This record gives sequence, C-alpha cells and structure tokens, in this order.
Amino acid sequence: MKLEDLHSVHFIGIGGIGMSAIARFLHFKGIRVTGYDRTATVLTGRLQDEGIEVYYEADVTKLDGVDLVIYTPAVPATHAELVAVRERQLPLMKRAEFLGLLSRSYRTIAIAGTHGKTTTTGLVTYLLKQGGIDVTAFIGGISRNFNTNFVYGESDWMVVEADEFDRSFLHLTPEIAVITSMDPDHLDIYGTPEELRQTFREFAHRVKPGGTLLVQSQLPRMDLEGVRVLDYGATEGAVHAANAQQEAREMKFDFHFPEGHASDFALNFPGKYNLENALAALYIGQILGLSGDTLREVLQSAKGVKRRFEERLQSEKVVVIDDYAHHPEEIRAVLSAVRSQYGQDRKIIAIFQPHLYSRTQDFHEGFADALSIADEVILVDIYPAREEPIPGVSSELIFERLEVEKKVRCKRDEIVEQLKAFRTTPALVMTIGAGDIDTQVANVVEEVKAW
Repeated sequence: MKLEDLHSVHFIGIGGIGMSAIARFLHFKGIRVTGYDRTATVLTGRLQDEGIEVYYEADVTKLDGVDLVIYTPAVPATHAELVAVRERQLPLMKRAEFLGLLSRSYRTIAIAGTHGKTTTTGLVTYLLKQGGIDVTAFIGGISRNFNTNFVYGESDWMVVEADEFDRSFLHLTPEIAVITSMDPDHLDIYGTPEELRQTFREFAHRVKPGGTLLVQSQLPRMDLEGVRVLDYGATEGAVHAANAQQEAREMKFDFHFPEGHASDFALNFPGKYNLENALAALYIGQILGLSGDTLREVLQSAKGVKRRFEERLQSEKVVVIDDYAHHPEEIRAVLSAVRSQYGQDRKIIAIFQPHLYSRTQDFHEGFADALSIADEVILVDIYPAREEPIPGVSSELIFERLEVEKKVRCKRDEIVEQLKAFRTTPALVMTIGAGDIDTQVANVVEEVKAW
C-alpha cells in the first residue's frame, strides 16, 4: 500500500496520543479522516476543531468507502467496527504498522527507550524545526513549544517516537536512531527483562546501512555492521557534557562530540536524565548540519513536553510539578531532579497514581523504594487502562513498603481532600503518573495556593 493511494482512512481509537498524530498527518495530506473513540477528550475535541469527524458510538456505516482502517491494540477484538472490518476484509493496520510504512518513505529519526523517548523526540523536533530543517514529527506527548503532538513538515525527514509496547518499533526502518534506556517494563508482553533487551537489539538492527545509532552510555554496547554506533551520557561517552552545573532553574554545560565541542549551553529543565536527552538531540542536530551557535540558541528556548517535569505553580511557599513518570526508574529520576534543583529547603509531597495492575505487580518494591525519596506520599488507587484487575494486586503492595514521614492511600477523587492534612510550607508537591491523575492537577494547584 502507498500513501498516494489513500483517499479515506478510518480510525478505531482515534483519541490516543499516537493515533491522533497520525490522523492529523493524513488530514494535512488532504485525505478524508474519520474516527471512533470511547469518550470525548481534549484531544478528540481538537481533532474535531481541525475538521476531522470524531464520534463516540460504534458505527459500522462509517466503514463504507474507506481505503484503510487503523486501529489501536487497546480496542478489544469484539469491538463492532473491528469485527465488521475483518468480515469485510478491509485493509487493516495497527498504528505501528502505518508508521513503519511512513518510515520507508521518509528519512526517519526514531527515538526509542523505556523512558526518555518522549522528551527526546520533542527536543529533536524542536531543534531541527527551529534550526531550519522542516521535519514531520510524531511525538508521544504534547510539545509545549508547538502545543501539539504532531508537527507537519515539507522536508524528507521524519522524527518518530519508537514505542516498544507490543514490539511496535520493529516496524520502523530509521536512518538515525536513539536508545535512551532499556529498564524492564511491559513484562506482561515480554515475559523477562532479557527478552525486552533482545527486542531493543532487534530494533537497533533495523537502522539502515550507513546510518547512526546513539545508545545511552550505561547500556550494553551494540556493534552493527555498516552502522555507526556512538554512546552518549551526562559525563561519559563519545557524546557527553562537560562542566555541567545546575544554576537556579537552568542546567549549564558544554557539548562534546566526536567532531569537536561547543560551549555555554543551557537547558531549562533539570536532572541528569534530561541532560542526556538533550545531548542525544543536540548530536542529531549536529549530524544534520546545524551549527553550535544555532543549537545553543534554540535549546535555550526549548520548553519540553507537557506532563514531563511541567511546573504548574511557582511561589515562595509552594511549587507544583506534574510528571508522567510511571516506572520506578522514572520516578527515581524525577524526584532526584527535584532534590537537585530545590535542595533540602522544601518538603517534597509526592502524589502518585500507579499505572496498570501488571506493572504494579512486577515493580511494587521498586515503586516504594523510589517514592521514599519524597518526604510524604499520597498514594492513589491503580489506573487500570486496558487491563482487568489481578487478584491480590492493589496500590497497597506499594503503600505497605513506603518509608516516608507521612503517607496515606486514597481514590483519585479524594486527592485534594487528603492533601489538606499535608499542609506545610515551604513545600514542593508533585503529581506523578500516566493514568488520569492529570485531571486533578488544577484542583491540587487551587488547594495549595492557600497554603
């Protein structure tokens, strides 16, 4: 199938970050787009505002005349539209398969990793776009610079977040790729950490001959025939930072890479992990010919991605930061970054909603250990997403192992009421999780404004 053969595309599950980005791409191309989703959201509302037809009840008549149906694996096999598609033998692709199709038509930059990939994808997109390379990009979050998860461009370069879930990234054929991390995750799919790492190695082998692979310096070395492999890290690697210092709300550093170095860079969000994300993005800009002066200037104005260390309130008494972290290592990194930026002056109150029963089952000890970096914790019930409950698995598994000054367990809608008992200043309140905890952030902000 070729893109130029498509005139009408239908989506089953259009409202997700990844699906809505593809819908926008096709709409930009002048292709008719329709889509079903279970509930109305901010994203589906924006799609409708842009002229895309979105509806919330299964309707098989919407399949009439379509050239392709794109679906998300989160939709059950019994969904009426999905059943009708298979009965009619209409062309059907997962989101990952369609991105794979696109990656064979573009010069593709693919960013993979169990965490760090969304921020890095957003940074690569912003650096290249502002540097004069008119990329098309599919970002797994809302870029705060572009206020969207999709950026349309006229060049032959495409930036895509390479998702390891369901082995999706094995459909891609990138010219440049990054692997930010390979911490165990999605063990309901992979079974073992080694199987996950093996799949990342398979992804690495999909880089085109003559291409470049950047691998975080603490990860196992990968040797690929015909592909340049470079490691990168905050303090070590072929690509690394020197003289890195956290100054107020900026990370200052010098940028070193195999071909030379450039000085006096500043990143507007803290943490070793964010510095490493920026280094990978900067070197991709270097590969594509952007000067050190251009990269320095553009990075200074990079704002990152919504719900990735997003500051929602800043006052002398209270700071509120919202973050999408949903893996123990991500939580450890973001809470360590908070300690680094704000020191010991503020009491850290972490409000965490676990994402998935399977992830809680696999990593409850790691969650408890990471959350114990905070001073006090409000632990919310598990957000199930696509999963059915697992007997014996609840947020209590994490709660009983927490070693903090104060802790409470509650439902999502009880967060603000519980927070009243945690009132203290100066404080830093963090809302953490990949579920629907973000719907409570505005209420949290209003509560702590009165502290």
